Amino acid sequence: MTIQTKKPTAYRREIYQRAVTESFIKLNPRWMVKNPVMFVVEVGSVLTTVLWIQALFGRGEAPAGFIGAIALWLWFTVLFANFSEAVAEGRGKAQAESLRKARQDTPAKRLRGEARDVQSALSQTEVVSSTALRKNDLYLVESGDILPADGEIVMGIASVDESAVTGESAPVVREAGGDRSAVTGGTRLLSDWLIVNVSADPGQGFLDRMISMVEGAKRQKTPNEIALNILLAGFTIIFLVVCATLLPYSLYSVRAAGQGTAITITVLVALLVCLIPTTIGGLLSAIGIAGMDRMIQRNVIAMSGRAVEAAGDVDVLLLDKTGTITLGNRQAVEFIAVGGTSAEELAEAAQLSSLADETPEGRSIVVLAKEKYGLRGQTMGASDKAPQGMHFIPFTAQTRMSGVDFDGTSIRKGAPDTIISLVQSNGNHLPSDLQPTVDSIARMGGTPLVVARNKHALGVIHLKDIVKGGIKERFAQLRKMGIKTVMITGDNPLTATAIAAEAGVDDFLAQATPEAKLKLIREHQTGGKLVAMTGDGTNDAPALAQADVAVAMNTGTQPAREAANMIDLDSNPTKLIEIVEIGKQLLMTRGALTTFSIANDVAKYFAIIPAAFASTYPVLTTLNFMKLATPESAILSAVIFNALIIIVLIPLALRGVPYRPLGAAQLLRDNLLIYGLGGLIAPFIGIKLIDMLLVALRLA
Repeated sequence: MTIQTKKPTAYRREIYQRAVTESFIKLNPRWMVKNPVMFVVEVGSVLTTVLWIQALFGRGEAPAGFIGAIALWLWFTVLFANFSEAVAEGRGKAQAESLRKARQDTPAKRLRGEARDVQSALSQTEVVSSTALRKNDLYLVESGDILPADGEIVMGIASVDESAVTGESAPVVREAGGDRSAVTGGTRLLSDWLIVNVSADPGQGFLDRMISMVEGAKRQKTPNEIALNILLAGFTIIFLVVCATLLPYSLYSVRAAGQGTAITITVLVALLVCLIPTTIGGLLSAIGIAGMDRMIQRNVIAMSGRAVEAAGDVDVLLLDKTGTITLGNRQAVEFIAVGGTSAEELAEAAQLSSLADETPEGRSIVVLAKEKYGLRGQTMGASDKAPQGMHFIPFTAQTRMSGVDFDGTSIRKGAPDTIISLVQSNGNHLPSDLQPTVDSIARMGGTPLVVARNKHALGVIHLKDIVKGGIKERFAQLRKMGIKTVMITGDNPLTATAIAAEAGVDDFLAQATPEAKLKLIREHQTGGKLVAMTGDGTNDAPALAQADVAVAMNTGTQPAREAANMIDLDSNPTKLIEIVEIGKQLLMTRGALTTFSIANDVAKYFAIIPAAFASTYPVLTTLNFMKLATPESAILSAVIFNALIIIVLIPLALRGVPYRPLGAAQLLRDNLLIYGLGGLIAPFIGIKLIDMLLVALRLA
């Protein structure tokens, strides 16, 4: 998905400028009340502002300069929290603007009746606006037309440019029936014609849903986010009650001790704001939005924040073998001669039979013959070897073999049973080592192809599913994290066993059917596990609907895309592993910053409490081991640090804590060490430096 059309610097500047404006707009109490922690800070900001105005024009409880400075930095605290959320939302809004350019009101050729071909369709069309199309309407598109609405192809086959949605410039083929029948409004037809059945009413299409999601307009808080919000609100209420009781306690203590001054409302508000978890309260929403944004950057549209979060808690990954674990195309890895034939002779015959074979398997046979035996490409026309030229026999599902005829020589390659029948039908003898060789390759998970020349068997080509490089190591990392990997394949159990062992998956489901996949998902969920899977066909829809994290390919059918809670615009099955990593990164970031937020409150006790009560209880000055200059500078330093730390942590909240494939116990230990201990130490250093700066500038 092509999002950024501007230079990165200009792109970021525009987002930041917009975020500054949004920060002030979000000061609306109706918006702020959704975040209880920051709402309390805003109320405190208003209260201290009123006290500052009172101090300016009357008798204030403290010097006007001190109250004004506290009020100013409390407002900054609220604005910085709003800014973090606005920056995260701004990136989504910029992406939404790019998507809107793909969604445009276009003319549509709506059919008034049924059509058998493009000619009969043209005679029954009426041109209407794309906004007039409704679900189950039929429309015709021809070469060069913009598709006016999402739908399923009911007739035709054509090449479609989907770059407006996917960012991929290479055209894709779409056709009626099968798993490649879904089309998206806003894409362009490059060739031929299609008749499409509309699958969504205006405003409910794929692009519309994408825009809503990336803008955050329909972003709902996830269960974990709601739970954390409740916890933060609980902390806030507790500290609110504590701070409210400190005022009468302070008044009583001053009278009882006969010395000191009572704590002021300004100091109480400063204490409350510093003690409630403002750091995570100000960054929590930005963390969630940024998690979905990271999905979008990888061309994955999450239909809800719940899906992103669930990806981080996944226990079981169901992975299709083809395209995810293996390269998707079988490759020739060995020529095995039988019956006394030399390997070079077999390689030459195999190469000749594959010269016109444009399949990946056929090309790999030619390459293997060249690399292993130095056989160069042959001339397909007239040559010394074939004066009359070569006549190639294409592979068909009926014959299950292909080959070449030239100069009285006939070479065939194909499925073992087909070639064996061909040899035996001519009364020729089968080499004794042919069948054992075929069986051996099958046991190893490979595919055997038998080669015969003039109806005499020469040997066997070993075709193998090539496991993707590095995939075994990635599975090992997932295993460390406690995630079980299950390979889904239509292969027989023998082949599946061999590939599963080579790839390093934990389990496999062979000869998989839609019913078997659904049953497997339910079994894992019954055991309390969260399951993630990918799919693209209509037959995958039931399993996708059942899975906790369901990723549909953008090239898949409409039922598959509707059943899923994520859509991969690149249609890359391997993306599921990345999605899980992004989900875990979201949870790690939220956990790390929550730990930091709670830990960094400790230093503020040592700054504010001695400043507030030391005049009444001089013994409390021993808590001021940071040697802060004055009570006013101590309180102001803590408030300033409390505001600035939000700005400092915004990049981490948006970028996320670096993902590492470790177990939960190790991650917890690392988080406590880095963000717990760091959150404990950093405020002491920060508050002391701010205090020294205030003194140097004579501001305290």
